[in-house]
Amino acid sequence: MKAINRKSLVRRHNPMIKGFDPLSSLTVGNGNYAFTVDATGLQTFPELYENGGVALGHLSNWGWHTTPNPIGYDTEKFPKTFYKTLNGRTVGYPYMPHNHTSEEYKWLRFNHHRLHLGAVKFLLTLPSGEPALPENLQDIDQLLDLWTGVISSKFSLTGETAAVITCCHPEEDVIAIRVKSGLMSKGNLKLVLRFPYGSEAFGGSGAVWDRPNAHRTEIQASTDRSIRFRRTLDQNEYFVSAQWSNGRLENDTDDPHFFVLTPTTDELELVVRYSRDETTSPLPLFEHVISCSREFWHNFWNSGAAIEFDGSTDHRAHELERRIVLSQYLTAVQSSGSLPPQETGLTMNSWAGKFHLEMHWWHSVHFALWNRPELLENNMSWYQEMLPRAMDTAQSQGYTGARWPKCIAAEGNQSPCYIEPFLIWQQPHPIYFAELLYSIRNDQETLKRYADIVFQSADFMASFAEWDDVNMRYVLGPPVAPAQELYDHSVTMNPTFELAYWTFGLSVANCWRERLGLTRVDIWDHVLKNLSPLPIVDGLYVAAETVPDTFSGLVGVNDHPTMLASLGILPGMTTDPVTMRRTLYEVIRIWNWETTWGWDYPMMAMTAARLGEGGLAVDLLMMDAVKNIYLPNGHNYQTNRLPIYLPGNGGLLTAVAMMAGGWMGSPDAVAPGFPQDGTWIVRYEGLNKML
Repeated sequence: MKAINRKSLVRRHNPMIKGFDPLSSLTVGNGNYAFTVDATGLQTFPELYENGGVALGHLSNWGWHTTPNPIGYDTEKFPKTFYKTLNGRTVGYPYMPHNHTSEEYKWLRFNHHRLHLGAVKFLLTLPSGEPALPENLQDIDQLLDLWTGVISSKFSLTGETAAVITCCHPEEDVIAIRVKSGLMSKGNLKLVLRFPYGSEAFGGSGAVWDRPNAHRTEIQASTDRSIRFRRTLDQNEYFVSAQWSNGRLENDTDDPHFFVLTPTTDELELVVRYSRDETTSPLPLFEHVISCSREFWHNFWNSGAAIEFDGSTDHRAHELERRIVLSQYLTAVQSSGSLPPQETGLTMNSWAGKFHLEMHWWHSVHFALWNRPELLENNMSWYQEMLPRAMDTAQSQGYTGARWPKCIAAEGNQSPCYIEPFLIWQQPHPIYFAELLYSIRNDQETLKRYADIVFQSADFMASFAEWDDVNMRYVLGPPVAPAQELYDHSVTMNPTFELAYWTFGLSVANCWRERLGLTRVDIWDHVLKNLSPLPIVDGLYVAAETVPDTFSGLVGVNDHPTMLASLGILPGMTTDPVTMRRTLYEVIRIWNWETTWGWDYPMMAMTAARLGEGGLAVDLLMMDAVKNIYLPNGHNYQTNRLPIYLPGNGGLLTAVAMMAGGWMGSPDAVAPGFPQDGTWIVRYEGLNKML
C-alpha cells in the first residue's frame, strides 16, 4: 500500500474562518491546557460566543475554583438514601431526587468547578475613540494550520490590516502571540490581560466578569517588558507571567483585574505563562514557542496512524476524512492530558468542568487504536492515584474492590445526584483500557503496571453481582442505572450492555492473573459461569430484563440504544449475531433520533461492522441527524446548551479505526468494516486492531 502523504492529508482539512461565527471558534493547546479564540485570534468579543456558541474558554487540568463553604458541606457527610438489593441488603447512596435542590446539594454539585484562567484580547477603537464593534471589522481571514498547531488571523479596521499569530507551547502552559498592524502606532489597537472570578454555571467559558471584589490580582514583580501576577480566588491561587517586546502595561481603569498593553511600534510579541505553582523561571521567546509547536505537531502527524479516502466515489468520503483529521487534533489538544477529560474538554465548561468517568471510553480508546497508546496512558495515571479512594467507596457500601465514581473533579469526590451514583458501566473501563494496551505491547511491564486497577475493578464487579437463589444465577441490580439513563434505578435489574461488560471484564481479569503466573479467582469464574443471560424479548435484545417492552411499548426508544453495544463496543462474548442483527434493524426503524447523543452513531456503526454490514456502518456513522453534526472547527454539535461534545469525536475515531484496521477475529480483508463494493478506497497505516 502506497504511503500516505500525511502533510497533504492534514492540511487539506485546515479550518478556514471568514467571519464571527459563534460555532467556529478555534483552539490551541497541549492536552492539559487550552486557549480558545474568536476570529481576531484572541478573545476579543467573547459575548458573541456565549449562549449557544462555542465559548472562548481558557482552561487547564490544574485550574479549579471552589466557592466559600462556611457551613462545611462535605460529600462524606451528605445524608445517604438506602436501597435494598435483591436479597434485602441495604446500600447507601448520595441520592438527590430529580429537580430537587438544596444549598448543600448545589454547593457539592458545582464545586470544584474548572476555572477560566484569564482573557487575552484586543482593545480596538475607531478613529473617533469609540470602541470598535464586531461589524466594524472587515476582510476577516483566519486559518488553523493543523500541521503546525498555529492560528493565523487577519482582519481590517478603518482600512488598516492586522495580522495575528497565536500558538501554544506543547509542554508548558504558555501562549505566544505576534501582532503586526499599523493600528498599534495609531493607538487604535491595544492588548488586554483581564482576569475573572470562577463560574458555577453549566456551559460558557468558566468566567464571571462582574465580581471584581471577590478575587485578587496582585503584581509580584514587574519591569518595563514583563510582569508576574499572583491570582487569588477564595482559597485557590495560581500565577501568571507575561513578557512583551515593546510598549507599556498599565492598570488604568477601576477594574483591578484589567491590564492594558499599549504597543509603541507596529509589531508586538507577547508570551504569557499560567501555572498552579509559583515560578520565576524565564519565559520563552515567541520564536521558541512557535518552533516547539511546529515540531510537536509535525511529530504528532508523522507518528501514530493515518487514514485517507482519496479516490473513493462515495460523496461522503471527503467529509468523513475531514471529521477524522479534525477529531485527531481536537482530542490531542483537549483530551490527552493527566485527567480523564470533561465532555467539552478544555474549550468550555459543561457539568462545572467535571469529567464523566463513564465517558472516558469514548474520549480515549481511540488513542491506542491510532497507535498513540501513551496518550491513553496519560489519562490512566489518574486511576492509579484514585484507587485508594475508589476502594474506600466500595468498602463503605459493603463491597470489595474498587468502585469508580461518575461525575467528578480531579480529587475524585462524587457529588449527590438522582442517577449518577447508580451508574456502573464505568466499572470495567480500566480493565478494557489495560487489555487494549496489553494487546499492543504484549509485555510484562504493562501487566504489572495495571494489575492493581484490573484486579480491584474485577473484585468490585464480582461482589456487586448478587446471587438469585430462586433462579440460581447472578444478577446486576437493583439498584442500578444503566447507560441508557431512562429507568427507575431502584427496580432496574440486568441491563443488557452491563451484563455483557461484566462478562468481558471478569474474563479479562482472570486472564491477567494467568499471564502473571497467578491462580484464577474462583468467585470471578463463578460469577462468569452463572451470570444472567442477555435479556431477549420477541427475538430482540431489550434494554434490561426489567424493561421487556423496550420496543413493543416504545418505553425505551430514547437516549442511547446501548442494547447494541455488547457486539460493537465489546467483542460479543455472550451475544448472538442473528439476534443482534434483528435488534440493530429494529433500532434503525423505530428509534427517536432527537434524543440520542453523539457517540451513539459510532456505537451503532461498530455493531454494523462486526455484523459484516459495511455499507450500513458508514450510513450510521454519517447519519444526517442533529446530534451527528460536525462544525467547521471539527467539534461534534449536540444542542445550544451543549454545542460541542468530545465523546462524539473520540467515538468517531474509534469506529473508523475499527472499520479500517479491523478487530480481533475480523475478516481477512482490507478495511473489513467498510463497504467492499469499490465505492470506498480506504488507505491506512499504523492502526492497531480493536479488541
